[in-house]
Amino acid sequence: MYRGRLERDLSLWVGKGLLRQETAGALLAEYDSRPASFSLGRVLMALAAVLLAAAILLVVASNWEAIPRLVRVGGILALIWVVHIAAARMLARGATAAAGGLLVIGAMSFGGAISLVGQMYHVSGDQQTVMYLWFAIATVSAILFRSAAVTVVAGFLSWASFAVYLQNNDTHWIGFNPWMAPVMAVIVIGLVRYTGAERARHLAYLLLIGWLAWLYTLYEEIAVALAFAIGGMAAFVLTALPPRPIASLVRTAGAAPAFYSFLVAVIGFLLLHIEIEDGWGLVVLGVVTLAASVLAIVLRGRDNGAVRYLAYATFAAEMLYLASVTVGSILGTSSLFLFSGLVVALVAWMVIRLERRFSASAQGERA
Repeated sequence: MYRGRLERDLSLWVGKGLLRQETAGALLAEYDSRPASFSLGRVLMALAAVLLAAAILLVVASNWEAIPRLVRVGGILALIWVVHIAAARMLARGATAAAGGLLVIGAMSFGGAISLVGQMYHVSGDQQTVMYLWFAIATVSAILFRSAAVTVVAGFLSWASFAVYLQNNDTHWIGFNPWMAPVMAVIVIGLVRYTGAERARHLAYLLLIGWLAWLYTLYEEIAVALAFAIGGMAAFVLTALPPRPIASLVRTAGAAPAFYSFLVAVIGFLLLHIEIEDGWGLVVLGVVTLAASVLAIVLRGRDNGAVRYLAYATFAAEMLYLASVTVGSILGTSSLFLFSGLVVALVAWMVIRLERRFSASAQGERA
């Protein structure tokens, strides 16, 4: 998809005389020489590693009663050493796909080793401690080998750890453990930036959103929903118009921070609609929701497709909701649409004027 757009843009620039045909051909050839983002071989290698790791964990779960304890511990430790040494050799040869598969097996084997030792020697502890230790070991492995594959494993382990906490504590807030979910999400984001596992960042952001949604189920108060809406929009504006100290950090993070921060705000608005069902409060909330959608389109609609479509959907859903719930007559509905249309038209006129001014300034600087 991107290659098609790039080829069309290069052809357009060549047609306008902005680029020579030889240069356009060289740029397209350079893009084609890059390793593909999707590789069937890499996917199959990852699936094979997951299946082998699952087999190891199932064997460990059987507890090997007929095999002496020392042999069991020695076998699982030997497996961990062998796969990591083999992964290091594969990395030295440039076989990153095979190395990633071996490192996944190694990371999963650590969990099996922890469980095996706990089974055999009745070491005190619980599932939560095992998950924390397993996540920590996967994090260290991802750092040492700079492995994107192990970063993905760490991302799934952070989810598993949060799920274990919810199951063991009946979804209640107990002690310090609930804070570990956002802490692990931040660690995963750091691993993503270090190892280049771009897609794994979604695991961290979704974990944060899931954690926030769980917080609302604990309290179900309008203040929490309002905090989601205000905090989400504040974070969105911060990512859309980052101050100079963090501008480079935000740019290198890609489109995900803006989308997920706006998603948190949208969730907050949805929860506020659940709390406020009628009266002028609902009308004000509807207008604020529409304004937030327009602001999202103005700030990031051009460069971030995910934000743009989420803002479109939010705006359309809010208009339909207001028309069906808050307005009791056809005349009132038409008045609402008229007022909203005029406001959006005014914003569109202002945006067009600003875009023209920025374009003229940029052309003047180039001249």
